[in-house]
Amino acid sequence: MIDPLKSPLLTDLYQLTMLNGYLYADMRQRAVFEFFVRTLPETRPFLVACGLETCLSFLEDLRFSEEELDYLKKTRRFSDNLIEELKTLRFTGDVYALPEGTIFFADEPIIRIEAPIGEAQLVETRLINLIQYQTLIATKAARCMLAANGRATLTDFGVRRAHGAEAGLLAARASYIAGFIGTSTVLAEALYGIPIFGTMAHSFVEAHDTEEEAFIDFCLANPNNTTLLIDTYDTMEGAKKAVHVARQMAEKGIRVQRVRLDSGDILELSKNVRRLLDQEGFPDIQIFVSGSMDEFSIHKLLDAGAPIDGFGIGTRLDTSDDAPYLECAYKLTEYGGIPRMKKSAGKVSYPGKKQVFRSYDKNGQMKGDILTVENDLLEGTPLIEQVMAAGKRLLPAKTLQEIASHTRRQLEALPFGLRTLTATPSAYPVGISPALERLKNETESMLRERK
Repeated sequence: MIDPLKSPLLTDLYQLTMLNGYLYADMRQRAVFEFFVRTLPETRPFLVACGLETCLSFLEDLRFSEEELDYLKKTRRFSDNLIEELKTLRFTGDVYALPEGTIFFADEPIIRIEAPIGEAQLVETRLINLIQYQTLIATKAARCMLAANGRATLTDFGVRRAHGAEAGLLAARASYIAGFIGTSTVLAEALYGIPIFGTMAHSFVEAHDTEEEAFIDFCLANPNNTTLLIDTYDTMEGAKKAVHVARQMAEKGIRVQRVRLDSGDILELSKNVRRLLDQEGFPDIQIFVSGSMDEFSIHKLLDAGAPIDGFGIGTRLDTSDDAPYLECAYKLTEYGGIPRMKKSAGKVSYPGKKQVFRSYDKNGQMKGDILTVENDLLEGTPLIEQVMAAGKRLLPAKTLQEIASHTRRQLEALPFGLRTLTATPSAYPVGISPALERLKNETESMLRERK
């Protein structure tokens, strides 16, 4: 049976028709493709690169099964030569990329593929699919982390509202890389080791005859996960019942860990609930908030003094609702050793293999980037590194904890102007080196001569 998430058929038709064309023309030379973002969304002054490890796994596992080949043959769309080629096709190329968790900007390559042109072309759709989505979510999550600024923990609660099952799973991964403490998605713990967190739904309370009975049953059934949802009916009355149950549970050696607010005037309710809990002798019961949260509501609530210990971020995270896509591209920049470029109006791309150098000030804050050709020697730190050679990883896969640590250091190095939620994409300087400008001019001259 075809696995839809691993199948190379999860691609655009034109990848296969182009591959068919390359074979017809006997075009097998090495090509270079780079994936980059043309322009940043208006609400994103930076982006966090995410998805590299999932891409490398896809490339390592790339192959067509007999069932998939049979399907392609039955369509009668493709030549016998293509079917034969796909029988033994494996990814044999080299990969260069920004390390996952690296902050980047417009025109800076996230990943570069160097391989025979058929291989490099075929993987385009899935690479864009994996990197664009995870980068969107990691960036949204990073903004939430900047808004919280260490004042509250954040948890991914969005799998039910994500645009598909894989999206929900990858959102858990991307948000954890950005600094979230965990997710509600159970499969994320099984596959990635991400800590899982959960409470109860209003239906659990509604199914019981009384709110207090619901709280008691939940605590007794889940003594190590005792978060009580207190706003099903009247929030303050729910808080009082939670206190009563907390006393009963304490006698049984069970501690109520937190109460959850999901609706209403969160600022006022959180203050009132905190006051009640403290007065009743439960200062250690935390307040957890969910319900249409994002970086803006987190910032507003915490700056207003809301005594909130943690947030569950769902719909607006897993859909990246204020920036749901990236203006990104996967473009051919070299074929057969000759630089290539696109000159379409508004979509001009730079030719050749590229590197990004980043400069820092004396305090370790990012100061500016320079986009240049691969072998240029400039001041600063080169960001793009080789991660795969001849279809094999050069190093073992990084753990999510390692990637998350790198992301945290990247966010700590952000200049203050990029930390604010109102920063614009033009706030950080990215220059083009003289060497890259020369290559662009030379390539344009070559193109004019060919016309």
